[in-house]
Amino acid sequence: MNIEEFMFGYKAAWEQRNPAMFAALFSPDGEYHNTPFQVQRGTEQLVEYWKRVQLQEDVKVTFEVLAATPTSGVAHWRTTYQVASEELFQIWAKSTGTSLVARKPGDPLPRMVLDGVLQATFNANRCSVARIWWHSLPQPT
Repeated sequence: MNIEEFMFGYKAAWEQRNPAMFAALFSPDGEYHNTPFQVQRGTEQLVEYWKRVQLQEDVKVTFEVLAATPTSGVAHWRTTYQVASEELFQIWAKSTGTSLVARKPGDPLPRMVLDGVLQATFNANRCSVARIWWHSLPQPT
């Protein structure tokens, strides 16, 4: 696996909102660092974490590979989606660095934009470590 193959799989797993597909990108003991303070290790934690994408609708992911070697790579990615549940809105509202629109109970849930960079290291067949840095904001209407 290389960065381009990984990113195509990452895009597909996110757009299809499929936790098993996401976890299959990683070696059995693979790590996903989604913030400086949180890491998911191993298939079970990866699947559990990725279940939150099932609270999103109309997901679109784009990416551009910025650097690649045979065993690592860096890509810029951008994701847009419709928040589909109050639960997901509250997850993001509690996230450090998240800019969310002021909302009253009953107001429509926002469409969000996530913009980030992913750095990954690969073994022969899968990703061993992926680190992402990102920020999010409501998509302008």
